[in-house]
Amino acid sequence: MSIEEKNLSDSRILRLKAEEKLKEKKKTAKPVFEADVTRLLHELQVHQIELEMQNEELHEANETAEAALKKYTMLFDFAPMGYFTLEKDGSISELNFTGAEMLGEKRFSLINSNFKLFVSESSQSLFNKFFSKVFSGNTKESCELMLGYDGKPLCSVYMEGVVIGDEPKCLLSVVNISAFKK
Repeated sequence: MSIEEKNLSDSRILRLKAEEKLKEKKKTAKPVFEADVTRLLHELQVHQIELEMQNEELHEANETAEAALKKYTMLFDFAPMGYFTLEKDGSISELNFTGAEMLGEKRFSLINSNFKLFVSESSQSLFNKFFSKVFSGNTKESCELMLGYDGKPLCSVYMEGVVIGDEPKCLLSVVNISAFKK
């Protein structure tokens, strides 16, 4: 490698080598006819239009996906009932704002917390039985229990749970029924 090549950037060296190879190919290449050039230009123009159409379709698909994401985020986050996704050990992997409100904490501080900590002592055995039934079967289970934390009752709830997916997770819907209990 010469001193000049050492001073050039890698991209500049690559460019010079490519130009040398092009010169070599031109020496052995057949002469280009105007018909070939016209045909190649036509092919390039058609390909450009195809790419523009694909780009437009991608933009439309992206807009559709964003609208669906917004719709389902609103549906999940602001639903009038608590939604939770629980791991097999009872830890909360996802929840909505209503669920966090029921537990009396900020939503993001509850991620990875164990849901069982928010079940009152009087309802622990009922919840444990419910939770094991949810994970042992492929059917929806339900129960009524009392949520509470540190001996302080929070609310009476009706909950339904079902396990989904290859990595078993429990989808749990929780409805505050305290007003109906009074």
